[in-house]
Amino acid sequence: MTMPALTLPGKTPNTARPRRLHRPLDERLLYGACVLVPVVALVLFFLLPLGTIVWRSVLEEEGGVGFANYLALFRTPGILRAVGNSLLVGATTTVVCLLLGFMVAYAVQRTRIPGKRFVSAALSLPLLAPSLVLGLGLIFLLGRNGLVSNLIGTRLNIYGFPGLLIANVLYALPQAVLIIQAALRQSDARYYDAAEVMGATRLQQFFGITLPNVKFGLLSAGFVVFTVTITDFGNAVTIGGDFSVLATEIYNQVTGQMKFGIGAAVGILLLLPTGIAVYIERVAARRQFGSASESALPPVPDHVPARDIPLFLATMTLALSIVAVVATVVFASFVRLWPYRLDLTLKHYSITLSGGYDPLWTSLAVSAGAAAIGTALLFALVLGLRRMPPGVAKAVYLLAVLPVGVPGLVLGLSYIFAFNLAGTPLHMLYGTVLLLALCNFYHYHTQGFLTMVTGMRAVPPALEEAASCLGGGVLRVLGDVVVPVMVPTLLSVFFFLFMRSMVTLSAIIFLVTPSTNLAAVTVMRLDEAGFVSQAAAFSTCIMAAVAAAALAMRGALALATRRKAA
Repeated sequence: MTMPALTLPGKTPNTARPRRLHRPLDERLLYGACVLVPVVALVLFFLLPLGTIVWRSVLEEEGGVGFANYLALFRTPGILRAVGNSLLVGATTTVVCLLLGFMVAYAVQRTRIPGKRFVSAALSLPLLAPSLVLGLGLIFLLGRNGLVSNLIGTRLNIYGFPGLLIANVLYALPQAVLIIQAALRQSDARYYDAAEVMGATRLQQFFGITLPNVKFGLLSAGFVVFTVTITDFGNAVTIGGDFSVLATEIYNQVTGQMKFGIGAAVGILLLLPTGIAVYIERVAARRQFGSASESALPPVPDHVPARDIPLFLATMTLALSIVAVVATVVFASFVRLWPYRLDLTLKHYSITLSGGYDPLWTSLAVSAGAAAIGTALLFALVLGLRRMPPGVAKAVYLLAVLPVGVPGLVLGLSYIFAFNLAGTPLHMLYGTVLLLALCNFYHYHTQGFLTMVTGMRAVPPALEEAASCLGGGVLRVLGDVVVPVMVPTLLSVFFFLFMRSMVTLSAIIFLVTPSTNLAAVTVMRLDEAGFVSQAAAFSTCIMAAVAAAALAMRGALALATRRKAA
């Protein structure tokens, strides 16, 4: 499941503020606290850690301040190669995802091909699992002892750039498709009608109307894919082999060589292209979605066999490829010895290494905590912003969207510097389930915040004022007006945070301890130890838990919709 993480609205959430100027003291205190508590939490669990990693990157071993870590960074063997590799795989993945993403989005949105639901379901599969599952599936299929290698009698080498490229494309493609689909929905059928009356061919309409209308959507999708790819750790550590990238370089410097200063410098190096990409994406998203007309008529897909048949074949091939990679991981978890003995067994689910199934239960607790805490804080923040002066609301809004520009690895590393200092009050949080939950929440803070902003705009200010004028106190207004309208949004944000926390790896790889290990990290550890079938079994358990959460969300949303209609 994804959220409209980077499609930022053109205005702050202050646009739907109720007009009542003189409010009781208790009401003003409540709304002030609704803003103050989340902002203080943002400072403590986002700005403070980010500041510590910047400070640590310029703190020299002798205790002075300078750029010794950065100089040592560029003298470290392999760093420049990792930078070049990261840019290469990021740029290549972006180009491939844009081409394939536009093809799939166009086929789903503008044609009458059959199997659209299957395509959408297939694209959702990479979102249900840690990113390293895709790398694991490619190894099962195309590795030296993979199924395809044994069938053709040739040992394929999927490790390195080719495997990392394929895995990253499969991982980032769903997000590109969603953004491009949203851009295609903004088109106005009247332009096509006018072009047809003027004698324009379908090809001329495509290049003259369709592509110009989605150019900012394509730009937005491109930078999202680039950001996701250049910061991903799971695929790189699973199938990257000797093809080092910045994400694995941070991990090696910190956990392998204990060079925290150089690791911090690499983190800042990784933060720069990500921040630039996010800023450009924000501008592109505002241009794309801020220019849509409310009176636009969506184009009605028509059936053109010469166009639809090739698109159907290509789209279904891609969807089946995604299903094959994920399904292979599930199947391999039930096979006695892949790919030599394919008789079914449950022995790989008898996991005793890495704490058995304890990391799965810990992940469920962390994810539930991240979802509950995150939903409550985001709801309070957005609720309070509606009553704040425009200047304050804008400043808080900008602070709330900043986390989207910080890669998970950088955020997790910053938590070590901020919370692993003995003698400080914050040290008591280190190694706890609560800190892991907070790290996951602030990793996805922006996505949840923007979704909550969109949901809050659906609350009619006039209805709130009417309830207040009839004598309803602030709690009565919240219970009778705001919360009932916001229930679908609250459910969406809760399950989004839960599901992303279950599958994330990069943000928490530095924070796990023997007593608070997590499921995604356990999959990586099992794979590194050579227990690939047990890694597949554990991955299947994670996917089952996330899929169950997705079904629960759909059921809860359907129930909320029925109650609202009644």
